[in-house]
Amino acid sequence: MTEVLKKSERTLSAIVNTALELAITQGLSSMSLGEVAKRLGISKSGVFVRTGSVENLQDLVLARYEQLFAEHVFLPALEAPRGLPRLDRIMELWVGRGVGRKAMAGSLHAVAAFDLHPMETLLRKKVRGGVARWRRTLGRTVTQAVEEGHLKPDTDPAQVAYEISSLMLGYFHDLHFLRDRKVVERTWQAYQRLMSTYKVPGLT
Repeated sequence: MTEVLKKSERTLSAIVNTALELAITQGLSSMSLGEVAKRLGISKSGVFVRTGSVENLQDLVLARYEQLFAEHVFLPALEAPRGLPRLDRIMELWVGRGVGRKAMAGSLHAVAAFDLHPMETLLRKKVRGGVARWRRTLGRTVTQAVEEGHLKPDTDPAQVAYEISSLMLGYFHDLHFLRDRKVVERTWQAYQRLMSTYKVPGLT
């Protein structure tokens, strides 16, 4: 790979990462090529030539988000034992992704759910698809916890996945909007209380 191509790839990566930060703080629909260019100190045409359009940049941002989320939450959690320990690890890492400037990618789906226009659009479908895939992943992890004897046999994986997702929506709301300094502690306590209703009696 030539130095020119390497530089072009680095620039594209910087564009996508900057756009991701903008999407989280301002919303996917408010993201503009001009604002990305301004933050990077390059021309708008420089952003356009590498992305093609705002719509293409939105797609790149969603792909980058899911890549980051997998790298920092799901894949590391697979190192934990199958079942409840793995679900606990997912929660620990997911909550951790919401803290700090570099960790904001944990909340993009939560932001987009309220940012995008309620009318059906291709972008809305893509965001919803990402949310649905992650919800199914949580459900499979809950199913494994039932199979391992950690959770009660009558546990509904889809219901638990919904409750965890709802808890995380509250977490991101209080973290970014209320700026509650105790939100991590509150969220973990709420998660532990939630899971206590599903755990097999006597399981610590």
